[in-house]
Amino acid sequence: MSAQNQQNDGKSNDGLFMSADELRDYADKIDTARASQAFQGMKSAEDARKELLARLSKPVEVTDEIRNRVLSRLKQAAKDGRTDLMVMQFPVELCTDGGRAINNSEAEWPETLTGVPRQAYEIWRDKLKPAGYRLSAMIVEWPHGMPGDVGLFLAWGEVRKY
Repeated sequence: MSAQNQQNDGKSNDGLFMSADELRDYADKIDTARASQAFQGMKSAEDARKELLARLSKPVEVTDEIRNRVLSRLKQAAKDGRTDLMVMQFPVELCTDGGRAINNSEAEWPETLTGVPRQAYEIWRDKLKPAGYRLSAMIVEWPHGMPGDVGLFLAWGEVRKY
């Protein structure tokens, strides 16, 4: 670009190209827009997490629809040759210790559960354990290297000893 086509304020005056200053300004605006979208996305995700925590903090009525949905998922897993199924995923905030006992495989991890996860454990203890199902829990999501979500797994396969 010749000096004639460049104004003193760093703007291109021929309309064909952006000056370097204009391009930097454009890139800055794009970065700002992306950051704003990312922030809105994070805010939406945080709002959804808070809503989920509120919903899972209180026991729910276990309806026939819920029972049938779980049974259907179990049957599909067995049909697929699997011997276990993650039946619930929930934030570690629903554990009184933030998931520490689960992460450390402590025998008393069920005592740390609250809300719907506690209710799910009690259903397993009272109904499914006598029917031969096993229940385990593990941290399944690690955002920023910290425990994030817990998975509850039902297992029905043969216990293998190595």
